[in-house]
Amino acid sequence: MKPDPEIQYPIHDLLSKRWSPRAFSNKSIESGKVLSLFEAVRWSASSRNEQPWRFIYATKENKEGWDKLLSCLAEWNQSWAKTADLLILTMAKMNYDYKNMPNEHAYFDLGLGLGNMSTQATSMGIYLHHMGGFNAEKAIELFGIMEPLKPVSMIAGGYPGDIKHIPEDIAADEYKAQERILVDEFILEA
Repeated sequence: MKPDPEIQYPIHDLLSKRWSPRAFSNKSIESGKVLSLFEAVRWSASSRNEQPWRFIYATKENKEGWDKLLSCLAEWNQSWAKTADLLILTMAKMNYDYKNMPNEHAYFDLGLGLGNMSTQATSMGIYLHHMGGFNAEKAIELFGIMEPLKPVSMIAGGYPGDIKHIPEDIAADEYKAQERILVDEFILEA
């Protein structure tokens, strides 16, 4: 298994146990648990309470939708994400309902929601791998996405699985200790 990370200051176990596996088991995520992930997003903070996050998702139970989502991923991500039960396309609504003004905080709000989703997933023994390696234009075409929605990222999710089911070069890194820069490297005291 993955070694415990070296935590510099005390944090909640749900945060320290979160990681992004690439090997998922063939165990299906129960539909109620999938919906709980989105419920966690629902209760995230957002600018003007606009809640600009939008998602397209499928589990392997919905083969057609799942295959379409998988096809949007970069080839390298497809090579391991094919083991995930859950695939999600994340989108941000780039304008406010309020006066139809541009929402410059939409990405930030989506990120807050995905943080909630990741923590909720960890609490249920589900792991998510967030990815930027996907073809947004293909997603727009396949799913008929129109402005003001903008595809931002994709997520593969499921229960941890056996690294034998992913390419060997990827598996070699699967259980390495997580590394992060130190707190002192990204904060400045006023």
